[in-house]
Amino acid sequence: MAQAYDVVIVGAGHGGAQAAIALRQTKFEGTIAMIGDEPELPYERPPLSKDYLAGDKAFERILIRQPAFWEERGIAMLLGQRVTAVDPAAHTVTTEEGAVIGYGTLIWATGGAPRTLSCGGHDLAGVHTVRTRADADRMMEELDGVTRAVVIGGGYIGLEAAAVLAKFGKQVILLEALDRVLARVAGEELSRFYEAEHRAHGVDVRLGAKVDCLEGADDKVTGVRLHDGTVLPCEMVIVGIGIIPAVAPLLAVGAEGGNGVKVDAQCRTSLPDVFAIGDCSLHGNGFADGAMIRVESVQNANDQANVVAKTIMGADVAYDAVPWFWSNQYDLRLQTVGLSMGYDQVIERGDPASRSFSLIYLKDGKVIALDCVNATKDYVQGRALVVSGAVLDPAKLADASVPLKEIAAGF
Repeated sequence: MAQAYDVVIVGAGHGGAQAAIALRQTKFEGTIAMIGDEPELPYERPPLSKDYLAGDKAFERILIRQPAFWEERGIAMLLGQRVTAVDPAAHTVTTEEGAVIGYGTLIWATGGAPRTLSCGGHDLAGVHTVRTRADADRMMEELDGVTRAVVIGGGYIGLEAAAVLAKFGKQVILLEALDRVLARVAGEELSRFYEAEHRAHGVDVRLGAKVDCLEGADDKVTGVRLHDGTVLPCEMVIVGIGIIPAVAPLLAVGAEGGNGVKVDAQCRTSLPDVFAIGDCSLHGNGFADGAMIRVESVQNANDQANVVAKTIMGADVAYDAVPWFWSNQYDLRLQTVGLSMGYDQVIERGDPASRSFSLIYLKDGKVIALDCVNATKDYVQGRALVVSGAVLDPAKLADASVPLKEIAAGF
């Protein structure tokens, strides 16, 4: 075998990078290699649809670490290579080019591939997803020739991209198939607030919109045809409809899973000496009543990476971190802590018209999540309420004049 390492990390995103960093921080002295399918060193993905696309941050500023860091710590970077097969018995991975790389321990941190449209015209030029630097660069190169853009998908990626395009003065139509944006991640109050914000910035938000196909001329997109026959002329389409976890090579050799690869509290898969972390890991989450879920966030990737590094070093640890997320749109900073799935009550804290407010989600009286818009103090102080599952007086929670930590201290 030409190459073999004590630890091989497949995936050079947030989770993979943090796994390598944490191993060295915990004094792991074995050999480490990271295999990434992009040519770039590990970089932050969230800015791709925000600061980087807007031109506010150069690529060098979103690198997770500078090039010298990896060299100094003896972490081999095998970039521009895609792993297509795993042999758990032989402890090897094989790349698309046929290279066979041996491992003692394998950390699978591949994230996912953007879900694409399956309708006619999905492969026309001018149709984009936002997952890699190359995706964002292609969009930036085309922007000068774009007057009208259609964004398909009203999740974080779609809304953030729409905000950037509106800032550039483009005519933007945002299509969401469901009856509200952010339907899978937030309550209706937050959805309506963001719909109104985007409309106030000139974005044409259309709900319950079903795409029939994309139309084009000379292999370039010229419009989006809806189910009702309406055609929306445009020069650019951005598709933000989620990801498909990149776990096929593991499932092909018997790893448990489906929508992701199933892991235990230490992020071990059912394959020997194989861990999985980040967007592709299907794990039992204590903040979702133990349900098996995937959490697509930098926090989840980093915290799971730290658990794996400590486990490899012999520590007795388990993944139990509280999930958190953020989104920047216009002058609004949304910070979320906890998971609001299954909530049965929402407390509005502060006035949305002031553009600084929080929504507190309760389930059986317990605080399970907060969505904080330009309300960082609530976000910071609300974290402890989620972790403890605090049961507090809803009327007091709604009083924005009293800090959350004081409300909690009074019980």
